[in-house]
Amino acid sequence: MGRSGAGKSTFMYQMSLLDEPTSGEVIINGGHNAARMSNEEKTDFRLTRLGYVFQDYALIPELTALENVALPLLMQDIPQKTAYVQAGEALKRVGLATHMSQLPSQLSGGEQQRVSISRAIAHKPDILFADEPTANLDNESSKVIMDIFLELHRAGQTIIMVTHEPEYGKMAQKIVHLDDGRIVNITKN
Repeated sequence: MGRSGAGKSTFMYQMSLLDEPTSGEVIINGGHNAARMSNEEKTDFRLTRLGYVFQDYALIPELTALENVALPLLMQDIPQKTAYVQAGEALKRVGLATHMSQLPSQLSGGEQQRVSISRAIAHKPDILFADEPTANLDNESSKVIMDIFLELHRAGQTIIMVTHEPEYGKMAQKIVHLDDGRIVNITKN
């Protein structure tokens, strides 16, 4: 958490291996040192061990909800039938069982974000990264998204989330406060 421009998204992008720090090291998920990983190893690590939920959803407009969720599974060489079954299960988990054949343009913002969450969790990642996942949503859709995150966490999912919303911070086990790119405080709930 922190004000706009505090470095929250930059910090998360570095932790999630989407960006490289200019100094220091990123040690992730049991001691993997990002600086010692090749680009190919980082790509494989991101694809197989991490999940991402972006505030702009990052869905491919020409693909259905089911195809958007299945795509990263297919990229992991999971057989097509298995990938589509896993994608369907992930969409059902977030309440979109009846929306699988719809394109992103046919879905509301909250539904698109739930497709994004489905895509992020379909392969059962070790860590789920969420960058302002409720930023573009109304209050009702935001509550649905946070309820999904709470359910995922109760089931054992590690979630690292960037948010401006104090009420969502209260749901976390630990809050890292940033200011000007530096950690200024860590609190436990």
